[in-house]
Amino acid sequence: MRMGSVLDGLSSLTGDRAERPGLVGTARVARDGAKGSAKGSARGSAGGPAQGTQALVKRLREGQIAVIDHLDLDRPTAELLIDAGVVGVVNAAPSISGRYPNQGPEALLYAGVALIDDAGPELLSAVRDGAKIRLWDGGVYHGDKLLAQGTAQTSESVAMAMELAKDGLVNQLEAFSANTIEFMRQDRALLLDGVGVPDVRVRIAGRHVVVVAPGGSDGRDSRADLGRLRRYVREHRPVLVGVNGGGDVLLAAGYKPDLLVGDPGEMSDKALTSGADVVVPAFADGHAPGLYRVQDLGTGAVTFPASGNAEDLALILAQQHGAELIVTVGLQASLAEFLDRGRAGRNASTFLTRLKVNDLVVDAHAAATLYRNPVSVGAVLLLVMATLAVLVAAIAVTAAGPALLGYLDRALEHLTLLATGWFNR
Repeated sequence: MRMGSVLDGLSSLTGDRAERPGLVGTARVARDGAKGSAKGSARGSAGGPAQGTQALVKRLREGQIAVIDHLDLDRPTAELLIDAGVVGVVNAAPSISGRYPNQGPEALLYAGVALIDDAGPELLSAVRDGAKIRLWDGGVYHGDKLLAQGTAQTSESVAMAMELAKDGLVNQLEAFSANTIEFMRQDRALLLDGVGVPDVRVRIAGRHVVVVAPGGSDGRDSRADLGRLRRYVREHRPVLVGVNGGGDVLLAAGYKPDLLVGDPGEMSDKALTSGADVVVPAFADGHAPGLYRVQDLGTGAVTFPASGNAEDLALILAQQHGAELIVTVGLQASLAEFLDRGRAGRNASTFLTRLKVNDLVVDAHAAATLYRNPVSVGAVLLLVMATLAVLVAAIAVTAAGPALLGYLDRALEHLTLLATGWFNR
């Protein structure tokens, strides 16, 4: 838990501020998350509140307070806020509405981040970006002026809300069924026959493929999984696919990506100019957001018209091009993550894609376990030394042993003189 950051915020109160209780920090306000674009919804992107909060993260600094309007705060977005170093979060909307047990509030509190919830829609206009605000007893203050009043969440209140939210799963599952049918109607040809899957230069047929997404909040989990897969990658030399920021995770781990799939806006220039094939998801009308960035860098790209998300398109692409095995890094598929991704329109894509490629997919943890070396290097060295000791002892007790040992001694001395002469040239 990062309780130290909260304590630092409290201890930073000086002068007349020391007389006022609460947590003080600079406010950073998300103002662009209220509505997602129509195309964003069609593509199944997070859109709306999640998009606004994630855009805010880029402006956040250690010790600041994030002011957001994010209904049902999901765990990945909460982790972005945690890694940005915020000491407090004020949400204009309910962080747990009861639709489903989302894990974002729980993650914030576990990390020691104060959370004021359901502060009302006027919050975003009442709080000025960059102003010093104070959080106390559910209130948001500027000096002594109360700007907004919400509910200060605790571990107990969040646990109670999570229990109540489990009742909302029935409605979520019904909505999910409808979304699945709609997705199947739109992308039936892609899912059943692979229609629309683009060609790429890198050879995939008959090879293993490692699909890497950033995972977690900043790629640390994915980098750790890649570290555990080092032996597997060295032995099988799989095709390395980066999804969105996954290409940069591969580069950070010392690998060169072979294929990049996703929004170029989430990829660094270094990744886009690494020589990897680039596949950009597109709408049904052919419009591909972010394609201009690839073109500006002078590199080529192909488009992939489909309504699924980038992770799913990468899996379909690998399967359609004949991958022998697909190892996923940073792609979450547990029930808790599945319900808590803040992307109800995209879950149907993930569900159907997993059904399609299930027989080829192995999670990174499973692959690392299978390729873990059961014998340590120390044990091997000990075995070699024991074998040499036995060999020397056997030679010493034979009749020809002394003569042989004398020969080996002279040979070693001769080799030493040769090596010394070579390096002294």
